Amino acid sequence: MRWIAGGEFTMGSLAFYPEEAPLARVKVAGFWIDETPVTNRQFAAFVAATGHVTVAEIAPDPKDYPGMLPGMDRAGSLVFRKSAVPVGTDDPSRWWEFSFGADWRHPHGPDSSLDGLEDHPVVHIAWSDAAAYARWAGKDLPTEAEWEFAARGGLEGKDYAWGDELAPGGAMMANYWQGLFPFANTLADGWERTSPVRTYPANGYGLYDMIANVWEWTQDWWQENRKKGSDCCVVANPRGGKLKESFDPAQPQVRIGRKVIKGGSHLCAENYCQRYRPAARHPEMIDTSTSHIGFRCVKRG
Repeated sequence: MRWIAGGEFTMGSLAFYPEEAPLARVKVAGFWIDETPVTNRQFAAFVAATGHVTVAEIAPDPKDYPGMLPGMDRAGSLVFRKSAVPVGTDDPSRWWEFSFGADWRHPHGPDSSLDGLEDHPVVHIAWSDAAAYARWAGKDLPTEAEWEFAARGGLEGKDYAWGDELAPGGAMMANYWQGLFPFANTLADGWERTSPVRTYPANGYGLYDMIANVWEWTQDWWQENRKKGSDCCVVANPRGGKLKESFDPAQPQVRIGRKVIKGGSHLCAENYCQRYRPAARHPEMIDTSTSHIGFRCVKRG
C-alpha cells in the first residue's frame, strides 16, 4: 500500500459529463491505499482462505427479480463481446452478453481460465465481493473523494491523472480502447482486454492503474450530482447519497442500490465513455458483476 498524506483538492469537472459537477473544494485525511487494483492472484488467496463464493457464482433467485425471463436463473456474469460491424453506442446490449458460467475464475466465459492472468485485476466482482475481501484484509473500500484525490496524484485541475493530454507525445498512459468502440480496437496500447497491473506508469503518488484497465468500486451510494458545499468552506471527505436515492429512475421496478465506480476501464474510448479520468464517475448496481469492474482497498489512520 501507499501512504497518501491527505490534503485539499478541487473535486469534479465541468468539461465532460454533467454528473461530474459541481466543482467543490474537498479535503481528505491521510490514508493508505493499495498500489494496484486487487489481482487474480490476491483474490484467489482470499477465496482459498475463506471459501468466499462470489455473486456471479450464485444462481439468482427469481423471487428477488420479478419478471425474470425463463432460464435466466443460472449463475453467470456480463462479458464484453466486440461487435462484428460498426454499431451505435446508444444500446449497451449490442456489446454486453450475460454469459452463464462467467465469473472471476472464468473472466471471458465458462471455457476461459486465469492462465496467464494471475497479475491482471480480478473482474466479475460485485460490490459485496469487494467489501468481503476488504474486511478479510483488514481494510476498507475508498470513498469517492479518497479515490479521486489518490487518482489525481497531486495534479490539481488536470483532465487526466498525468496532465491535460490523453496520449502525450503518442505515449499510452493507461489501458483504454483505441479506435471505434465497440467494433475496432487498434490495440495501440497492446491489450484487447485487461492488462497486468503496473504495465503503465504510476501517477504522482506511486499508484498504478487508477485510470482505465478496470472500473473500481467505492463506498459511496450514487447520487446524480454531488452536493456542493458552502462557498465559504472546504468539505471534509464528502459522502454520496442514500440507498433509496441511488435507485435507477429508468427502472422504477428495480429496488437495487447503485454505488459509485471510478476510473473507467479498457472499454472507455474517445467515441464512447471518456471516463478514463480522475473526476469521472458512474453508477453500478451492487448486485452486478462484469468483465471490466474490479476494486482496490484503503486503510485509514
